[in-house]
Amino acid sequence: MIFLKKNLNKLVLLFYILVMTPVFLVLANGETCPPGTICNPLAGNGVNTLPQLIQIILVGAIKIGTPIVALAIIYCGFLFVFARGNSEKLTKAKDALLYTLIGAAILLGAWAIATMIQVTIVGLGS
Repeated sequence: MIFLKKNLNKLVLLFYILVMTPVFLVLANGETCPPGTICNPLAGNGVNTLPQLIQIILVGAIKIGTPIVALAIIYCGFLFVFARGNSEKLTKAKDALLYTLIGAAILLGAWAIATMIQVTIVGLGS
């Protein structure tokens, strides 16, 4: 009993690795993989290459990040309005706007860099 209490987390992890992973692969692919091979769990979603996976992740980040950036800019506008000439609050509002614009630039820059890398890889492959 003491062994189970000390090693319960390890036993649960071992159970999931040995038993549940093949179940998830069957559910993801709709078929079993031949023994000794590694099957693509994302093949059913049309992801067959690493650039496609990166593109899907970045598209999701852009879809989530764009509204967040818009709301942050609106929040910065409220900070400017409520500052009413107070220099400390104006500094806080300017810093918030600066950090919001830096975040938006990083978001769009990541998309641009990933697109350039993908175009270069596809161009080298042909």
